[in-house]
Amino acid sequence: MRKLRSISHALITKIVVFLIAIACLIGIARVMINMEFNGIHLSSLNQDNYFESRAFADESYSIMAPLAQLIGKYKSEEYILSGKTLTEEDNRRIEEELYYDFRNSYRYNSNLSEEENKHIYQEKYANDIARTKDESINEQVRNFYQLRSTLEAYEGIVFYASDGEHEFSNSDLKKKEQFKSFDAYMLFEDYQQKLYPNEMKESQYLGYITHEVDTLNPQTDVMYVAFKDSFLQQKMAEWEKDKENAQSFLNEFMVFLAGFILSFVYLIIVIGRRSFKDKEIHFHVIDKLYNDFNIVLVGCLTAMWITMIVEVFHDMYMFFTVPIFIIALLLILSLVKHIKNRSLFQHTLLYQVFKKLFIWVKHVFDSGSTGVKIVLLVIGYPLVVAATFFIFPITIGVAAWLAMRKVKSFNRIKEGVEQIKNGDLHHRIEVDGKGEFSQLAENINRITDGLKKAVDSEIKSERLKTELITNVSHDIRTPLTSIITYVDLLKLENDPEMIAEYVDVLDQKSKRLQHLTDDLFEAAKASSGSIPVQLERIDIVSLLTQGIGEMDEKIEASSLDFKLAHPTEKVYVKADGKLLWRSIENLFSNIFKYAQPTSRVYICVEDLGNEILVTFKNISAYELNISVDELMERFKRGDESRSSQGSGLGLSIAESLIHIQNGKFLVQVDGDLFKVMIYLPKFPNE
Repeated sequence: MRKLRSISHALITKIVVFLIAIACLIGIARVMINMEFNGIHLSSLNQDNYFESRAFADESYSIMAPLAQLIGKYKSEEYILSGKTLTEEDNRRIEEELYYDFRNSYRYNSNLSEEENKHIYQEKYANDIARTKDESINEQVRNFYQLRSTLEAYEGIVFYASDGEHEFSNSDLKKKEQFKSFDAYMLFEDYQQKLYPNEMKESQYLGYITHEVDTLNPQTDVMYVAFKDSFLQQKMAEWEKDKENAQSFLNEFMVFLAGFILSFVYLIIVIGRRSFKDKEIHFHVIDKLYNDFNIVLVGCLTAMWITMIVEVFHDMYMFFTVPIFIIALLLILSLVKHIKNRSLFQHTLLYQVFKKLFIWVKHVFDSGSTGVKIVLLVIGYPLVVAATFFIFPITIGVAAWLAMRKVKSFNRIKEGVEQIKNGDLHHRIEVDGKGEFSQLAENINRITDGLKKAVDSEIKSERLKTELITNVSHDIRTPLTSIITYVDLLKLENDPEMIAEYVDVLDQKSKRLQHLTDDLFEAAKASSGSIPVQLERIDIVSLLTQGIGEMDEKIEASSLDFKLAHPTEKVYVKADGKLLWRSIENLFSNIFKYAQPTSRVYICVEDLGNEILVTFKNISAYELNISVDELMERFKRGDESRSSQGSGLGLSIAESLIHIQNGKFLVQVDGDLFKVMIYLPKFPNE
């Protein structure tokens, strides 16, 4: 509850400070509007004399400028009607405008030269040229009389201007000495200007006052202007009053400005946070507006407010100032939030568009086809050049750099392919980036890896063939040699007892030779997959239990302790009963031959859901100093001395038989622990 009250209090404080900021902004706007429309200038506060003020400068310019135009340009109605007031620039402008109309009309013949067309233009548009010049002259006549009317309306100011032929005056005074009798005057004659009082010369607006006079001919043109005392007294009183008003407006402006600065600084500090301790920036609906739209909208609101005040609703500015200022300040505070969140640039529509465009182009160049990339380059590069015309050298430099990178990548791939072609299958092509060249290099590396694996596999296959021949020759030659030897002995022996002994040896060796031959043929058939397979539902636990029972004598003779672990419910596998038992029998035979006597043998059956795992684990009587891959090779025995009676084909046959039943056969060796894992498909429930 205390936290909610704290948040509510902070929100109310923000609203109050926001309203204070709006009120101060409206006060600042009201002061500026009143100063502008009342003609009050703050510069008068720094001036001690009326003749140095902007008010006197405006008053003087309003009579000096028309006089200078009458004397220097218009002179008289007859002078204007004679066309002398039309300058060469005026005539050129008139003819260019009409010639532009001629070029866009049916009269212009593109088959003719420019000179011939100009000749046609002079003939066809002669009346239009004369008429346009007459209109311009008439407009100047109207300006001439308007300027005279403006000067005649002045009271309190006496003037005289002449070019030696034409005169303009609102009194009988024509002599310079007559104008010097006034308390304030300005005299321009013979490259000289005399100003009185001297404060006029110190005015910062002197150049503004005499700007039009400087265009007159100092040899022929003269201009005298004097200010009557009553006029000066009135203007000085008005200036003093405006100065007091300016000071009042300035004080009011400073108060409102200080209030706005303080309230705005407070809002900047707390905006987006629920408390001073809150470090997270919280956004609202208005903050979802893109920041570039936000800035444009603030600018449009400002321009609309100025236009409505100046052109339309000066007297009703309060009715639209309040909502415009509220919206504008909310938008500005939204920008402040994004500045504090460091997302001012990222949260713009332009950034999002260019970001998505960049990501799309990058994606195309990283994974797109070469055709698409070429189309993008053909279309995109001229656009980039046009958009970056003023920095074209930089653009072409960047393009050259990117092209050079691609060329280097291509050359690196070409050199790498050349090395691989020459037989260096260990060479790898390294290309930076994620572009098409990088993908090509990666594909070539994968092909190289495949070739290297194929070569290694072929070399290994050749080595295995050699070892197979050697092992087969050794294992078959041993009993065969014994048979030949005992046959020779039997031919020479006459003792019946020795003959019987020789026959027993021959019987053993011949059975050994038969066993090796049968295993060799069985391994060949199993590895070739030519054995017929009939898959059926097999109770794996019953099969293992029955097998252990049948080998009870061998188990007792080996002093091995078999431990069978299995689920309480029956589990069935999809396999060929005969082939599965042949695989298990080979594993049992392997255990009897190579397991450590008086050790334990663990057989575990696990239900893995879609398949059944059967695991055999035993301690080897021989040191397993060979790898699993070597152990699975044909004619490879656990004892490297080859002193055991096994053929070395048991594991290989078991593996092949399990594979043709859609199972997996894995062997693991951990120290002296020998572990075989058989994965068989589970028979689906009915």
